[in-house]
Amino acid sequence: MKQKTLFRVTFINQERIYEVYAGNVGEADLFGFIALEDLMFGETTSIVVDPGQERLKAEFAGVRTTFIPMHNILRIDEVEKEGVSKITNVGKEGNITHFPAPVYTKPPETRN
Repeated sequence: MKQKTLFRVTFINQERIYEVYAGNVGEADLFGFIALEDLMFGETTSIVVDPGQERLKAEFAGVRTTFIPMHNILRIDEVEKEGVSKITNVGKEGNITHFPAPVYTKPPETRN
């Protein structure tokens, strides 16, 4: 039996680093976006509840596909098993730098 493919996707959104797990990752029909489908947040089986994971569940509740700008993607890993989805703040001391914008520009001959 073939094991289902699982991806861990790390991206930046509003000065926070998101780490989520998705069953399907691919190029979107929208230019410059990556599509994440089948988001997974694990099952809460204990009394202890992780507030970060619950916040992610609430943020993506009812979402079938989310589109992330490709220049916000930090990393995509194919993994064997699901871990804990989380959100971390990017502090001033962090070593994450945004890609210079704009990413997509008009060719020089069309600029005025």
